[in-house]
Parts: sequence; C-alpha cells; structure tokens
Amino acid sequence: MNDDGELLRRCRTGDEAAWRELVERHTRRVFAISYRFSGRVDEAEDLTQEVFVKVYQSLARYEPAAGSFGTWLGTVARNHAIDQYRRRREERARVNDDPEALPSLPDHAEPVDDALARNERAQLVRRAVAALPQQLREAVVLCDLQGLSYEEIADALSLPLGTVKSRINRGRVELARRLLARRAELRDVR
Repeated sequence: MNDDGELLRRCRTGDEAAWRELVERHTRRVFAISYRFSGRVDEAEDLTQEVFVKVYQSLARYEPAAGSFGTWLGTVARNHAIDQYRRRREERARVNDDPEALPSLPDHAEPVDDALARNERAQLVRRAVAALPQQLREAVVLCDLQGLSYEEIADALSLPLGTVKSRINRGRVELARRLLARRAELRDVR
C-alpha cells in the first residue's frame, strides 16, 4: 500500500487510480466530520463529495512540510462543514423572518400530528447528541449512527481501542442522562 505522499505525487500527474485510492482511504474520516456538523446522512454524503472536489481542485496548494495530508484534509473538511452550517443557519433565519417563505407540510399517508410529533422527538434527540462534548459525540455517532466497529473508529480517529470504548460508553451514559432530563418534553410530543 502506498503512503499518502506517493499517492499525492501520482494524483498531481493525473493518475486517476491514485486519486480513487486516496479518496477511498480518507472517505470515512471526511464523512465522520461532515456528519458531526450536519447530523444527517444525506447531507454528510453531499458534504463529503464537496470536500473531495475542493481537495482535488487544490491539490497543488497542499504542502507536505506543513503537516500530514490527513490533517490537512480534516481541516479542509471541518472548514467546509462549518461554512455550510453557517449558510444553512442564515437561510433558516431568513425563512423565520419571512412567514411566506415557510415550506408547506408534505401530504403523506401519516397523519400530520404524528409526523410532527415524530419530527419533534427526533429533533430533541439530535439536540441532545449535538450537546455532547465533541470527543464523546464523535465516538457515539460513528458507532451508533454509522455502525462502525470499535476497531474502525479507533483507526478513523487515530485513537487506542480502549479510549474509543471509553468514549462511546461515556457518551451513551451522558446522552441517556440528557434525554432522561428531557423526558417530559419527549412525552409531550407523543
């Protein structure tokens, strides 16, 4: 297996196989960062693609002396995800200021009250997950939402296996504590 430096050198000469291997090698990490900011799989997938397009377009600007490619890629992914988050927040603020811009509720077979209650419960859970400290949230999301094994998480986060297990356990306990504290709200939206 080639190291990132060799793959980057080949990518800069137009080697598509090297680019595919580089993307394959780092997709999980970029997806994890994207998911942490978006909280939705579909948005995280879109962000991941956008990050790799951005990286491909700026490969010439990456300087190996400044740090590892993985670190640089993680910074690009975080910055892009933060930019997207800010844009969405500004769009929501505009929609909230203009009642006519509010989207109409979709007409589904599910009763509107049930759909709203389900969405409110999901938002409460998402907010509880988002409120976790970053290290705990990252481990819980990778394990419980993305279904990665402990070993895969340890590899993706460059952490010892014991640290990953500890963070997942502490994250789950903290999430349960936060949700129990909001138990009344969860009951009210049923």
